[in-house]
Amino acid sequence: MTIYLLRLGELTLKGGNRREFEEVLKRNLAARLRGTRAKINTSAGRFYVSCDEDKENTVENILDHLLGISGWAKTRKTGKTIDEVFHACIEEAKSLARNGIRTFKIEARRTDKSFPLDSYGIRRDAGEAVLNTVPELKVDVQNPQAVINVEIRERAYIYSMSKKGQRGLPVGTAGRGLLLLSGGIDSPVAGYMMAGRGMHVDAVYFHAYPYTSDEARQKVVDLAGIVGLYSMGVRLYVIGFTKLQVRIKERAPQAWTTVLLRMAMMECAERLAKMKKIKCLITGESLSQVASQTVENISCTQSRITLPVLRPLIGMDKDEIIKTALRIGTYQTSILPYEDCCVLFSPPHPIIRGDVSEANELYEKLELDELIQEAIHEAEVEKCGFPENR
Repeated sequence: MTIYLLRLGELTLKGGNRREFEEVLKRNLAARLRGTRAKINTSAGRFYVSCDEDKENTVENILDHLLGISGWAKTRKTGKTIDEVFHACIEEAKSLARNGIRTFKIEARRTDKSFPLDSYGIRRDAGEAVLNTVPELKVDVQNPQAVINVEIRERAYIYSMSKKGQRGLPVGTAGRGLLLLSGGIDSPVAGYMMAGRGMHVDAVYFHAYPYTSDEARQKVVDLAGIVGLYSMGVRLYVIGFTKLQVRIKERAPQAWTTVLLRMAMMECAERLAKMKKIKCLITGESLSQVASQTVENISCTQSRITLPVLRPLIGMDKDEIIKTALRIGTYQTSILPYEDCCVLFSPPHPIIRGDVSEANELYEKLELDELIQEAIHEAEVEKCGFPENR
């Protein structure tokens, strides 16, 4: 039987709400672990997952994607005697040495004050026991290659080589948001970041067949699936937008087409969100990254809606966004050469600083209301990355 210790991060600061947040985290973890026969136990700010050895890879992949934990580690569990604890430290040290580690230190935390050694005594004596038994290892308290952690709780837990978690808050503690998801780099990162603030993320994708291909649609479905691995699943609404884009192209001044298209998307997304009782919209906009993302054009595109619009990337540069996309696994899918409808209909010289009044005057002349209602009515739904789809 393999045991993993999970360290809770930000939710430990939630005071009186902490128990509620922990229950959400436990529910999310149980949903992801369904079918693995793994068991979850909790004690004093720690979560423990136990599983059969043949399920280690599956469980570790789940922990890698779990929002709400600061880290996790495969852990040795022993009784609370000095001999048992030191023996586990030595076995952990031997494993480190076999993996090429040459320097270490001991960290100890004793919440059970009945244990005969205090934290300093554990570090000192366990370190000496390791040095006497595993000569390949040397102590380096400043910059060790590995740290052997000893936690004395209701039992003793010994672990090293812990991995960083996704941090953030458990999904489901901050309501629901509707992400405007394209096939680009930015919007999947925005969805991931809001999931990391505890928000359950649904998504809407505007498809302009035959101007955009089925491969472009599948690319977005795949991106939603990756975001869903972190966010407990994404319900993706695929909305056909061809008629609206053709109407805009035929009736609007060419320089305004991108801004007016974004206005239509925002209005459509808001109507869908209100139908589904979703409280906010999420976009991947980053200030001044492209023509439609100047302050003036952002003001235009949101001028017809009342729901809050969350923009987690607004102050990030492209390099920061790409680094996050690489880390969460969306980047390679985002750069596949299937362009979305915004790219294909972009004018050569878009307006940079649109006036809100002029934008709305042009928008009213398009008479898009019935087309938006028709598009929402004909929307298709894809379930992406839900636990049961694993």
